[in-house]
Amino acid sequence: MTTDKRELASAERRNFLKLAGSGGFTAALVAGSAGLLWSDAAVAQTRQEEQERQEAAEHTMTLATAYVLGASRSYPIMQLDLKENIQNATNGKVYVKLAPGGQLGAGGALVQAVQANTIQAAQHSLSNFAPFASAVDLINLPYFCGSNQRFTNLTQSDAWKNEVHPKVEASGFKPLFYVVIDPRVVAVRQGGEAILTPEDMQGVKFRVPGSQMLQQYYRMVGANPTPVAWGETPSAIKQGVADALDPSVGALHVFGFGEILSHVTFTQAVPDSQVYSMNLEWFNELPSDVQEGLMFAGEITTQQNLAKVPAARAYAMSELRKNGVEFHTLDDGQMGQWKEAGGYQRPEWDQFKTDLAGSMDTFAMLEEGADTQSRYYVHDE
Repeated sequence: MTTDKRELASAERRNFLKLAGSGGFTAALVAGSAGLLWSDAAVAQTRQEEQERQEAAEHTMTLATAYVLGASRSYPIMQLDLKENIQNATNGKVYVKLAPGGQLGAGGALVQAVQANTIQAAQHSLSNFAPFASAVDLINLPYFCGSNQRFTNLTQSDAWKNEVHPKVEASGFKPLFYVVIDPRVVAVRQGGEAILTPEDMQGVKFRVPGSQMLQQYYRMVGANPTPVAWGETPSAIKQGVADALDPSVGALHVFGFGEILSHVTFTQAVPDSQVYSMNLEWFNELPSDVQEGLMFAGEITTQQNLAKVPAARAYAMSELRKNGVEFHTLDDGQMGQWKEAGGYQRPEWDQFKTDLAGSMDTFAMLEEGADTQSRYYVHDE
């Protein structure tokens, strides 16, 4: 490292510690994400702005995520944008205190913290929401809303808001906005061959999370589902305990899988979907103008998120290609084989539809929602 770079790094570290040590942790995060920590003047200005916003606010909202602030470059979780939008859309009445990078936990732990009002809002997957409102798990039905557009259509539909949101709210949550990341993929470990059809999946040890639906789907398309905890997945792929896995491209990059993969195929079966939820009791106690501002901030951030998706995907793919990963987009014939083998139209899924939606009539309404173009457009691979 050159002298100039060492001095720059030293200044950034010094300013971060100075801000964080004086109680300005969120200011330190904001300055760091903007690349301003090297400048004493910029750091001072950021600290002053954050301090003024916090002092002027009538409400403080702790917002926790599992992702570091820079993750949105390849995984558009949009936490800094959401903070800014909430503060502006509420006319400064809400100050957002960020807790990124898993500081307060991840996944189910964040869901529980929001439910208990330990924190006011958090990001987590819809799968982690399912234990509190089982209907949410319908998003894991293969090819029901796997593409970005169908997922957006569904979660923006009146059917979803009328049938699913009341069940979510009954468990103490208020959905703020649904985050589009990209569909899950089929990613093969180094040394493996590309998987383009269900025939190629025969005998493949496929790493799956705890979801019963995903396990059934991968059995239906010929694989051998292998449940592995997320934290143990990299070593399982390296050692051949599992041959393949299915996060989105952005997640594969963020979590450092590039060096242990060979092929990635876009099957578009199930979305890698996230949501920001708020504690309902906390939300209900806010004045109506603040509530409206929060929901409008969610709408603004939704549109920013959808616009960011193709850029984030392109960056993640570019980075993964540097490690030799090859990408494969299916033609109509190949996609048809996946849908025929494991799609949600098959009778094997009928019990899931009834159990999760409550009835086949309700599921039919949700299906119509997924089929109907929403006012939002989002790019699909």
